[in-house]
Amino acid sequence: MRAFPLLLAALLAFSAPVLAVQPNEVLKDQALEQRARQISSGLRCLVCQNQSIDDSDAPLAKDLRILVRERLTAGDNDGAVIDFVVARYGDFVLLRPPMNARTIALWTAPFLIVLFGAVFLWRRRNRAVAPAGVTLTAEEQRRLDDLLRDERG
Repeated sequence: MRAFPLLLAALLAFSAPVLAVQPNEVLKDQALEQRARQISSGLRCLVCQNQSIDDSDAPLAKDLRILVRERLTAGDNDGAVIDFVVARYGDFVLLRPPMNARTIALWTAPFLIVLFGAVFLWRRRNRAVAPAGVTLTAEEQRRLDDLLRDERG
């Protein structure tokens, strides 16, 4: 029973990522196949959305893998194949979308969220601190001392 976790860890450590490319999809020309794999690894599966079409078993991913291979076989260069797929499905199909006017919010949102969070925390911290030079009246000081004494027990 103690060996099971070790066996499981060893299997996970030595398991290679499994690609969904079927043997009947593989091109005979190794150079074209390598180019197809390179392109497919940068295209998002529109069904899974968190996998490349190279890693996905979805039927649409298979269709896109075949489309990429058909375009390469027809003589298109890598850029033309990617442009063809983007023309059909938009920038969303790219795992690394380009920086342009339509995707600027996507690229800047994480930085803006961190910036707004830092400003919020800074303003909240500064509100809690009394401004320098403000003195309490005798009555306010007595009430504060009573509260602190009650708080300490």
